[in-house]
Amino acid sequence: MSALKQGEFVGSLDCGTTSTRFIIFDKHADIVAQKQLEFPQYYPEPGWHEHDADEIIDTCNACIDEACTELEAAGWAKDSIKVIGITNQRETAVAWSRKTGKPLCRAIVWDDSRTKNVVAHYEHKLATTGLELDGSFRKREEGIKALRKVTGLPISTYFSAIKLRWMITHYEAVKKAHEEDDLLFGTVESWIVYRLTGGLDNGLHITEVTNASRTLLLDLHTLQWDKSLLDFFDLRPSILPKIVSSSEVYGNIKNGALQGVPIGGLVGDQQGALVGNKCLKQGEAKCTYGTGAFLLFCTGPDIVESTHGLLSTVAYQDGPDAKPVYALEGSIAVAGSAIKWLRDSMYLVTSANDVNTLAASVPNTGGVYFVTAFSGLLAPYWDPGAAGLLIGLSSYTTPAHIARATLEANAFQTRAILESMKLDSKKELKHLKVDGGMTNGDKVMEILADIGGFDVIRPEMREIRDPTLWVGY
Repeated sequence: MSALKQGEFVGSLDCGTTSTRFIIFDKHADIVAQKQLEFPQYYPEPGWHEHDADEIIDTCNACIDEACTELEAAGWAKDSIKVIGITNQRETAVAWSRKTGKPLCRAIVWDDSRTKNVVAHYEHKLATTGLELDGSFRKREEGIKALRKVTGLPISTYFSAIKLRWMITHYEAVKKAHEEDDLLFGTVESWIVYRLTGGLDNGLHITEVTNASRTLLLDLHTLQWDKSLLDFFDLRPSILPKIVSSSEVYGNIKNGALQGVPIGGLVGDQQGALVGNKCLKQGEAKCTYGTGAFLLFCTGPDIVESTHGLLSTVAYQDGPDAKPVYALEGSIAVAGSAIKWLRDSMYLVTSANDVNTLAASVPNTGGVYFVTAFSGLLAPYWDPGAAGLLIGLSSYTTPAHIARATLEANAFQTRAILESMKLDSKKELKHLKVDGGMTNGDKVMEILADIGGFDVIRPEMREIRDPTLWVGY
């Protein structure tokens, strides 16, 4: 057997909502080897969505191992991989034990809506008790505005501090760990880094700034955990990870096929897509169409406070000493998952690709409209009580009309967010850069352009959430 060739490659570990992928790129950003594996989704109650954190890390390790095997089969040595980056589903909350390194319960996924009562409780608390900032209490409407001024976010089921509070209240193991200072909390990238760098054996407990900005606990201006918010949600500071930038070397992989390889980039998946689409300057925007849809509009060094239902968030921080870049974001909870629903629950199609073909077989929806509020509505409405609505049905309606209405629902929600962005930024987009699995469908993109009234720019590589763009190596 001939000796394996040496190269200089980077690895991208992408942990999404339904699957994990590890992709190995060369210096031209061409894929040399890759592996993707799905992991189980748990829906124990209506509106609940859970992941097993151990199953997530198992798929990470398996994808790395199998991609490295493919790399060697192609004639390259696995130590050609010089650094990896990690990108992840953002608001999903993971709780584990400091003593055992094991999850204390299943992770609560970003689109889970069980926490409606928790949201109502804290909305009432803001309106009555208020929020203490800088030694003074902000009450009633001012308290809600004060929260958004600090975090850029509203109170919503979407964000991970709300999910953590639900865990502490409803899971005895999490409550006990919090009381005994045995609890470690993080979003998915925090959990993955902890395990890859050793877990109980000196594993790092860190979180990247774009992910931290989705917790309701980060001060957008200082990029630090805010004590007043920890007090407001009654959380111990010791449970939180150290905040790091999007691009630096954090530590090395402890075991496995990539033992000793540094981790040099972390970023939330949607912010990774913003950079992957080269929306680096103020006024540039992208939308990623995956399980949900996420539209980010770069605002540069300025935090733009939305008055039209959008989020202010960190776009990226390209090094520990770099100044952050910010963005406005509009999030749609249901995009590709509506197509999955047509396939797996309604049995209208046998594959996701069939939806485009079916929708293209009719010139319009025949008067059918679909509000895909399976877990409430996010931006710009922020209505956790909203439910899915399929209206306009008649004896004329066929599966093709419903398929087309599903694609139109995605376009109408995108247009609503873009209208809000225009009002907040005083800029009108002439084109929208897109990526994600749904963009493979020509009909869904055609409908998006027609309803949105803008040009849609679709890249050759449709899955642009590459954290290797960040690698500080």
